Amino acid sequence: MKRIILTLCLSVFVFSSYAQDSADDKIDVGLSLNLDAFFGFAPMMTFSYALSETDAFTAYGIQWGAGTGSAWGEWTEFGIGYNKTVGDFDINPQIGFTMGSLLSSGAAQEGIVGDGIVPNLTIGYDTDSMEGEFYFGYYGALSNNTEVGDSTNNYVHYWANLGFKAGSFLSIGAHFEELYLSGGDTNGGGSLDRADGYQWLGPYVQMAKGNAGLRFSFGGNLVSDGFAPNDFYKLAFFMNL
Repeated sequence: MKRIILTLCLSVFVFSSYAQDSADDKIDVGLSLNLDAFFGFAPMMTFSYALSETDAFTAYGIQWGAGTGSAWGEWTEFGIGYNKTVGDFDINPQIGFTMGSLLSSGAAQEGIVGDGIVPNLTIGYDTDSMEGEFYFGYYGALSNNTEVGDSTNNYVHYWANLGFKAGSFLSIGAHFEELYLSGGDTNGGGSLDRADGYQWLGPYVQMAKGNAGLRFSFGGNLVSDGFAPNDFYKLAFFMNL
């Protein structure tokens, strides 16, 4: 009987270890430390769990409060989604939510849970010689936490880049990115008009080894009278854990 129990315990242990290893093989975690001329420092972590060779559950989190978002109620974003791989493309629609005050009161009041909702789409492209990414996100107020004279804020943020893999560790390409205020409702009557933030355009250079690397993007701001007048510069350190 003791031998049978020992054998069963050993079998359970081996199965549990195999199941854990099998689950670990399906999990991918990435960390990106981002710094740019408008948002400042905004670290981001991504998570995916493979459901098949072409499908995965995804999640992400961004600590906007590490940069300028600290003045927006320690602005924080979390979301989940679904990734579909089609040929050389990864298509990843996600739905995110923000905590803070930027969307719910234009950063005039305290930070709250459910500040905003962020439907977004990321499309990645990768071959032996090319790489690229397209992102589009709509940041809409989910709550109205305004007092008289305050306004909710809604934003559109998108970018596109495409690059050439010039060597085993080096990539070069071009990046375009735009952010603008798309509107909002004012407490007491009226609404906000569209307001340009920035339109960034310029080259990027990326160096990577294995699952880690850095990318530096820079250039000009095509909007001269926006609420984000800085030149275009962005630095990212990234790795898969």
